[in-house]
Amino acid sequence: MATAKVFNLENKETGSIELLDDVFAAPVNRHLMWEAVNHYLACGRAGTASTKTRGEVAGSGRKLWKQKGTGRARVGDIRTPKWRGGGTVHGPKPRDFSYAFPKKKRRGALRSALSMKLAEGQIKVMENLDLDSHKTKAFISTMSVINEHPRALIVDSAENKNLVLASRNVPSAKFTAPAGLSIHDLLKYEGLIISASAVQELQEVLSK
Repeated sequence: MATAKVFNLENKETGSIELLDDVFAAPVNRHLMWEAVNHYLACGRAGTASTKTRGEVAGSGRKLWKQKGTGRARVGDIRTPKWRGGGTVHGPKPRDFSYAFPKKKRRGALRSALSMKLAEGQIKVMENLDLDSHKTKAFISTMSVINEHPRALIVDSAENKNLVLASRNVPSAKFTAPAGLSIHDLLKYEGLIISASAVQELQEVLSK
């Protein structure tokens, strides 16, 4: 069983925490992580793109000129897709891009990402992340002490209101609760700053 150092908000080592091999030392399956990211992005698509068919475009339905004898190409009505302003053929319509993805595969992808980050030294376990203020300035000051990466994902309980409020206006950081941890965020942010309690919560879920 691996262990990780635990730090306080002053970036001083205060102890260590045991990490389950099933969660933080699992085989890194890059294809599984790719599948999980694709699923995450597909579920996030709005799917609201919409074009009008010739039946939905405004305009008269009368025949513009007689079929024969004019020397011009035959035409039915002004809404024909061959004319500018006419209907669109086989254009996009509102649709749902989401699809089912097995829970075991999602959890397997998270285990792979966590294991990869631990092996690369990108995980920092904190004793706690309790800030004295909900101000952004307090969060930035704390991050300048404990963070070593350009962008960081912070994982802690959603009940930590000061942290939730203080971090939401910082583009280089994102807060998430353990239950809402996504494979996309894990791979997008270089650093992972996680509280010891959040580590325990993740291990309980991902070790199943």
